[in-house]
Amino acid sequence: MAPPADRPGGLTNFQKRILSAAVLLPVVIGAIVLGHPYFTILVALFAVVMAWEWTAVAAHVRTSAQASPVPAPSGRGWRMLAALAATTVVVAVLDTGFAGRVEREGCVIIALGVLATGAVAWAANRPRMPWFMAGAVYVALPATALVAIRAEPELGRAALVWIITLVVAADTGGYLVGRTFGGPKLAPRISPNKTWSGLAGAVAGAALAGLSTAFVLNHTNVWMLTLISAGLGLVEQVGDLVESAFKRHFEVKDTSRIIPGHGGVLDRVDGLLAVALAVWIANEWAGGSVLAW
Repeated sequence: MAPPADRPGGLTNFQKRILSAAVLLPVVIGAIVLGHPYFTILVALFAVVMAWEWTAVAAHVRTSAQASPVPAPSGRGWRMLAALAATTVVVAVLDTGFAGRVEREGCVIIALGVLATGAVAWAANRPRMPWFMAGAVYVALPATALVAIRAEPELGRAALVWIITLVVAADTGGYLVGRTFGGPKLAPRISPNKTWSGLAGAVAGAALAGLSTAFVLNHTNVWMLTLISAGLGLVEQVGDLVESAFKRHFEVKDTSRIIPGHGGVLDRVDGLLAVALAVWIANEWAGGSVLAW
């Protein structure tokens, strides 16, 4: 049965996507430009939604009577688990934002939050305890990474714009090339629509984003940034597959319907989370922004 968005007289799914983007993009761009505390608060708000979505899906029990793809949380204590995960993320993100980097305290906060989530899950839904604990980590680390990247004084803003452009280019390139050429499936059990040609398109799109960024920033090593971007395009696709595998395990189509036409926040930023975490790790390893390589 077609979703309500596709019924005659109503907005199509594509139109809903456009409207959602028109509302969200100015907010996100404004927060990126202004930086802390606005960007920190925005990430914290999105992270709360992501923590709720993950917990709701992990608590989901599907029955034959359920036709809706939206998670139907069940199990005693799932709301407490969602609150714990959300609190963990918010405190870690705020600590990173006000410190200007991921400090030892932020790592301790995440570790304690994960342990507290596990303790509650042990009593509330023991078989799925690992999933609830994994959710706190899955959201907290990339969220703090995003804030830490933006907090970098010289290249933080440029790095974040580059990352988001790269993710959008990878998504777009993967969709267009995969739709045009098709071919062998990449991971049919996880994401039936993904193809190897789509993966190549995603990597190419990310590389093009890196090449464009290098010219805009007058980067001294154009090909290095292009190659790094191509590698991150691959990371973006892996992030997409990880979230798809999570949803498929619990037989859920979307993590929520909070963004009209798009589904849940996790459905939209899965690749971004993976890329942000990878860039932050690279920054820490190199002792400076990837854009300065």
